[in-house]
Amino acid sequence: MAGVIQLRTEIPGPHSRALLARRARAVPRGVPAVSPIAVVHAEGAVLTDADGNRLIDFAGGIGVVNTGHRHPAVVAAVRAQLDRYTHLCFPVSTYEPYVELAERLNRLTPGSHEKRTLLVNSGAEAVENAVKAARFFTGRQAVVCFEHGFHGRTNLALALTSKVMPYKKGFGPFAPEVYRIPFPYCYRCAEGPSDRSRSQCCMASRERLERIFAATVDPGSVAAIIMELELGEGGFVPAPLDYVRALAAFAREHGILFIADEIQTGFGRTGKLFACEHYGLVPDLITTAKSLAGGLPLAAVTGRADVLDAPQVGGLGGTYGGNPLACAAALAVLDAMEAERIPQRAQRTGDRITARFRAWAERHPCIGDVRGLGAMVGMELVTDRETRSPDKALTSRLLAAALERGVLLLSAGTCGNTVRILAPLTAPDALIDEGLDAVGEALEEVAQRE
Repeated sequence: MAGVIQLRTEIPGPHSRALLARRARAVPRGVPAVSPIAVVHAEGAVLTDADGNRLIDFAGGIGVVNTGHRHPAVVAAVRAQLDRYTHLCFPVSTYEPYVELAERLNRLTPGSHEKRTLLVNSGAEAVENAVKAARFFTGRQAVVCFEHGFHGRTNLALALTSKVMPYKKGFGPFAPEVYRIPFPYCYRCAEGPSDRSRSQCCMASRERLERIFAATVDPGSVAAIIMELELGEGGFVPAPLDYVRALAAFAREHGILFIADEIQTGFGRTGKLFACEHYGLVPDLITTAKSLAGGLPLAAVTGRADVLDAPQVGGLGGTYGGNPLACAAALAVLDAMEAERIPQRAQRTGDRITARFRAWAERHPCIGDVRGLGAMVGMELVTDRETRSPDKALTSRLLAAALERGVLLLSAGTCGNTVRILAPLTAPDALIDEGLDAVGEALEEVAQRE
């Protein structure tokens, strides 16, 4: 049986190159073009470019289409909503899709306590509103974040983001009262490289956390700690279970709110609906976006009712937040997550990806680490396993070689040396295997040049 990938021209073909030339004349150069293709159609996990080439999508709009491109139920829900109204502005006129979605998120997120949900437009906006609510509720100003973390590109979100190039260079000054502490990145542990034989994370102790805060910020002035339980842009690094538990206990003891940034981990990607379910963690606030609405712009802050009810009337909101079309799409996404058991499918897909990555690692010493939760799996490329020096150049060559074979792939990590897969979670096993076969061939090619 013929595979999904069909290449009629070189990648990029002439029509893609022509559109990229137009783009260069019309769009600021600061907006990156990670791949040199122009897409004209997307369905499930398959992209068709302007030259008629069919490619497998292992990028998923940077994790936005967990339910796949143009999921039929999502398309139908948006079309039905188009016949009712497209915009009213929720702070002006109440409408049911916003309320229903808030009710659903309040039920689905961890914890049986009373909750509220605020809908906004983007992950960065969700982060900023979570911090605003935490500061108002606690009466404190400081926010603690992590090395390698990514929380968005607006001013406060950018202050929380760790990676300097390309996100922060030249854009300061940033919002004040933001304090960064080490992320428990076992492969690059400050105490010496971990071979994963340790039964506990060396950072997972109250004493260690007390020392870190003593040298960083007074816990009594901290409104919130914001954390990605598995780093996204920072390299697909899952936090150790014992560290998260120690940190959550430390936060509770000091009256600090715990904000779980589930913008990339959320909605099935890690094999659970939310990554915090892996940790038995009930955050005070959860920020979500990306796959919430199946490709439409929508984000949310969900959490404790007393925290989100604290700000004055008018203190939260926005013109487009909770757009009716996006809310309709999100409700269809949540229906699909349950009906199609998408988180469970993600776990099985992740097992397939992990097995393939580990098999490659046995043959190629350039693969230093394989890690992740569910289908949020990455492999970190290094110049050699002894020094563990990041190999960004090899990573770039691998992505280019994969694209030449018809697979769109992304990198991640502060040093840009982690290959990550964000394929739609609805992709069939045969498509995942075909894409991995192509990536494996690309790896053989680029690794032999070393």
